[in-house]
Amino acid sequence: MRSEIRLGVAALGSFRGCRPKHARGTLIKHVEAELPSGFLVSGTQSWRHLHCVCPSASYYPGATTLAIEEPKYTVFLHDGDCEIRDYQAAVAAEVTVVGDQHAAARKGFRLLAGYIFGGNTRRQSIPMTAPVAQERANEKIAMTAPVTQTQANGAWKVRFTMPSVYSLATLPEPNDPKVRLMTLAPARFAVVRFSGTARKENVEANTEKLIAFAKAHHLRMIGSASLAQYNPPWTLWFLRRNEVLIPVDH
Repeated sequence: MRSEIRLGVAALGSFRGCRPKHARGTLIKHVEAELPSGFLVSGTQSWRHLHCVCPSASYYPGATTLAIEEPKYTVFLHDGDCEIRDYQAAVAAEVTVVGDQHAAARKGFRLLAGYIFGGNTRRQSIPMTAPVAQERANEKIAMTAPVTQTQANGAWKVRFTMPSVYSLATLPEPNDPKVRLMTLAPARFAVVRFSGTARKENVEANTEKLIAFAKAHHLRMIGSASLAQYNPPWTLWFLRRNEVLIPVDH
């Protein structure tokens, strides 16, 4: 079954200060680079939309827009752009990839998208959820003295939360052994939300802001920061929703 996503491009053309047709080639290349392998990108006759078609996958049959489910949580405290949230238990698919933040996110997205677009033992398509979560992967090594820590190209965990109708027992097994399925326990997080691009400097600045928020509210941080990105890569920068999350003790 063929699966299709319809993307508006007229807004991009006008925002760039040029006619949409002048941005056709650049936009198609950008979208093709971000989508999983197998997607074919073309324009409508008027070039007001792009069609992203995956002939071999069933995404939302007959749909032209994405209906996205997000992890369920309640807000314990709200303060400006920062919140304390209590997340419910969930099931996730996760991969570990290397590279800088942006390259790792793209590699991880493609691997996980391959799984939900039918790369599993039942060839079953699974609805997309948001956000895509990303965090540094820390390897546990036996303690020695002195302790020396280095980073070679970076290692990152990239994760999709599965739709709430699924459990570990009902999810199909991934064909790719790099994709791991897991249960996420209920947890409390300190969260800061920001728009724009999730560049390294933006993520670092908002991580510092979140740490200051946690300290001001006497929260004990019990894990490392993770980055959550809610929008597809073709979303205009000022419409994007990004978050940094740090697990905290109750």
